[in-house]
Amino acid sequence: MGEIMSAKSIEHYEDLSFKKYMSKAQRDKAIMTLEGILRGISLDGKIKSKEVEELAFWCNLNRQYINKSFFKEVIPVIDEALRDYTLTREEIEDILWVCEHYVNPMKYYSGLTVKTQRLHGILHGILADNEITDEEIIALKEWIDRNTSLMGSYPYEEIKSLLLSILEDGVISEEERNILKLFFSEFVDLSQSLNLNALEIEKLQNEITIHGICMNNPEITFKDKLFCFTGVSSRAKRGDIARLIEERGGKYNDNVTGKTDYLIVGNEGNPCWAFSCYGRKVEKAMNMRKEGKQICIVNEIDFWGAVQSASSKPEQFSIVLKLEKNQ
Repeated sequence: MGEIMSAKSIEHYEDLSFKKYMSKAQRDKAIMTLEGILRGISLDGKIKSKEVEELAFWCNLNRQYINKSFFKEVIPVIDEALRDYTLTREEIEDILWVCEHYVNPMKYYSGLTVKTQRLHGILHGILADNEITDEEIIALKEWIDRNTSLMGSYPYEEIKSLLLSILEDGVISEEERNILKLFFSEFVDLSQSLNLNALEIEKLQNEITIHGICMNNPEITFKDKLFCFTGVSSRAKRGDIARLIEERGGKYNDNVTGKTDYLIVGNEGNPCWAFSCYGRKVEKAMNMRKEGKQICIVNEIDFWGAVQSASSKPEQFSIVLKLEKNQ
């Protein structure tokens, strides 16, 4: 096959500056990215020519490491698979088999890290042809539902929330596809993608706001947990909310910190919509989640459900009912 490169990919390839050295961590990330790309491009059961080009581009970007472990095994397999400029399911399985041979010994990585990197690769694979189909969205939702061990981690909860909101009415609009493309692109190195257009992504960034994605059906516990609130509640004043939390064994702080467990988003004036931007505290919490903090961003509707579930005394029920009457 040789090196499969279009004129565009040759130009892109030559514009990049490479280091000849690759650390073990970089190699392992490359393995997980490749595995994810393969799973992503085959997610909808169709393999398009642009997706084949994206795989060839990954191969050529890493060809400089051909003498290093993993790359010297996998690149010839990819070259052989793409000799006819097509890719079959069996050929994908052959390449995945090589990847899995190197993934299994990664014992110093947690399962969460490996699965998160795999998810990033899948998002890259979905975007490989710069399109997101209905079949890919549904298949990704099924993958998310199967991998519940990622619950609470970033970007699992955000993706789950986006997908549930988009699929709720049974119709996927072009705007919703662009929202997904913008969010997914955050986990793709655009310099290592042939078909993703950085200018298009930048344009979408100026048109779409997707901060403040709340968890769906979160499990909220109170004992020894630190809560924060942002926005305006549709049911109670902030002081009353803090008291209810403390009565159930939790703690309240009006600022988001590294120790915050839950950030409650007030529902007054804000429809329960996954793409809304709620402001500074949510943005801070989102940045903390990106850094690996296990902070849950929840809508106050779910918070009130947890308050009622945690109420064990009649007077606590009366407090909740009184607050609801004062809406």
